[in-house]
Amino acid sequence: MRRNSAKVTVAGEPAVWLGANFWSRTGGPLMWRNYSPRVVREELRVLHEHGLRQTRSFFYWPDFMPAPDSVDAEKVEHFADFLDAHREIGMSSIPTFIVGHMSGDNWDPAWRDGRDLYADVWLVSRQAWFVQRMTERFAAHPAVAGWLISNEMPIYGRLRHEPKAPTEQVTSWAQLMVQAVRAGGGHQPVSLGDGAWGIEVTGTDNGFSVRETGALVDFVGPHVYRIDSDPVRQHLGAAFICELAAVGGKPVVLEEFGLSSDQVSPEHAAHYYRQTLHNSLLAGSTGWVAWNNTDYDDLVEQGPYSHHPFEMHFGITDDAGNPKPPLHELAAFADVLSTVDFARCERTDAQAALVVTEYLEHGYPFSQDDDRPLVFSSLQQAYVAAREADLPVGFTRERDGIDPDCSLYLLPCTKQIQGPTWQWLRERVAQGAVLYLSYTAGEVGHHRQPWIPYLDETFGVAKEMTYGVVDEVADEVVEFTFAEDFGGIAEGEVLRFRVGGNEHSRAYLPVHPRGATVVATDAHGRPALLRHRSGQGETVLCTYPIEHFAARNARVNPEDTHRLYAALAEIAGIERPIAVDDPRVFADELRHEDGRRFAWLVSQHGQEITTTPRADGSSLHDTKTGELLSKVTLPAYGVRVVELRAER
Repeated sequence: MRRNSAKVTVAGEPAVWLGANFWSRTGGPLMWRNYSPRVVREELRVLHEHGLRQTRSFFYWPDFMPAPDSVDAEKVEHFADFLDAHREIGMSSIPTFIVGHMSGDNWDPAWRDGRDLYADVWLVSRQAWFVQRMTERFAAHPAVAGWLISNEMPIYGRLRHEPKAPTEQVTSWAQLMVQAVRAGGGHQPVSLGDGAWGIEVTGTDNGFSVRETGALVDFVGPHVYRIDSDPVRQHLGAAFICELAAVGGKPVVLEEFGLSSDQVSPEHAAHYYRQTLHNSLLAGSTGWVAWNNTDYDDLVEQGPYSHHPFEMHFGITDDAGNPKPPLHELAAFADVLSTVDFARCERTDAQAALVVTEYLEHGYPFSQDDDRPLVFSSLQQAYVAAREADLPVGFTRERDGIDPDCSLYLLPCTKQIQGPTWQWLRERVAQGAVLYLSYTAGEVGHHRQPWIPYLDETFGVAKEMTYGVVDEVADEVVEFTFAEDFGGIAEGEVLRFRVGGNEHSRAYLPVHPRGATVVATDAHGRPALLRHRSGQGETVLCTYPIEHFAARNARVNPEDTHRLYAALAEIAGIERPIAVDDPRVFADELRHEDGRRFAWLVSQHGQEITTTPRADGSSLHDTKTGELLSKVTLPAYGVRVVELRAER
């Protein structure tokens, strides 16, 4: 199974963008009114000295388009000088057209007069006119790397009385805007700047379908500021979103991410940047644009900073242009990208697949939107467990047809799946695959219990459920005691899972075996894990929603699901190219087109740790000196990239 590694291409060559979203400290969004060529050049120089080569820039719409049929010539010339400054220093920029939202505030051109940004044909034509005119003016400038239509349009474009715009209107608007770029002579890559928050990625319908708009653009750009109650999930949050954002097969650029230093210590700001950069790289991101270039202490009386004062301090430099810890992390990351020649590297293929049920992204008659949060959170926690197990895992979407080339299919806490898909998975088992399902009753009171047909026949059990009534888990910690060896788990070992969820989801599946083998029992002697041979393959049923339990707990990772996933991989015959016997150290690899292999080791330890990775017949070497490494020492939340060489 191919894992997404697509790069943005420029003139037929793969491009890797590393930069910052840019507002000058002279004015923030109002920088074009207070434009200083000197200050801009100083700000760009600091970024360039730390390895950044791109900015994302913004046509603040009220200033650049003061009337429906005109642009402000002075502001346009300021932007021309801004691009010249990039060219002078060897940088490029990605201009953003429709900028009516930023940092906790919305701004309209005075002439909008409340018109609908997507459905009012006159206003849509004005937007397209502006996009085309600005493209005509700057398409030939060598410092333009790409184009973005908007900044977080789902926030700016929604109507007060409606939570979202109709998808067909949004998609039509997007198509017309992209066409306006091309009509203006824009040959560079283009995307929407919407944040990739659509239903296929988040489970929430905001009108922007990443699947539909993905057909119109050259890359997808997630904006990720998610927060979590678990540090490991937090460190993998952007990575998980990047995996889901690849739904259309387009390159993924982490277009916005960052944090305010008002909300985190300098040390932990560095940890977060380091983790986000490297984990998202391993998840398929091929570009990174941090939010944002500088702090704005002198603008405390100016909106949006007056009413969102923490927004003043998202900078990777302070208000005097001095580097903050995140900029040092970006510089170190730039060095890694250069050392491994990342533009020519790809992720390895995966033999294990996380199945994304269609119910995350598509509503069927009388199915419920409130089932989606469980799908999203269970997948996320399963992704964390796979990373802890050093199991290269891909995402396969039911709506696209399940990838047929996998040896292991993981269905964590899957309540709903289509009948034909289930039949197809059963056929794959007969052909030799391993299918894993963990039970869930769901988190909602309606249609409680799974919709999966032939569960008994598939898993070799007889279920003992009572209609409409869940079998409550009374324990605070569920224990699985293994009655026999299971992959790398030995007979007699005990796995423990902290219980979480609500009155609907704190439930187990009572069964007795009817052909299946009970691999593990709970503390009450009930079957907890069962395996069943079927044709050339087998199925594995977990009677507890262990991924959901973990997803609803704070500071829970690492928890024992990674042990189960590693065992499943062994049973399915999946080799892990590099692994560490420590769930707090992630291991994965990239392969260069010339055959070189590079392994990433990413620590979740809050203190220094020395580890001994296991590679498949390969030795570990320093990427710059070639020194043979028998052990690797990682600082707190540290990352080390090593080269893997075949042993002779």
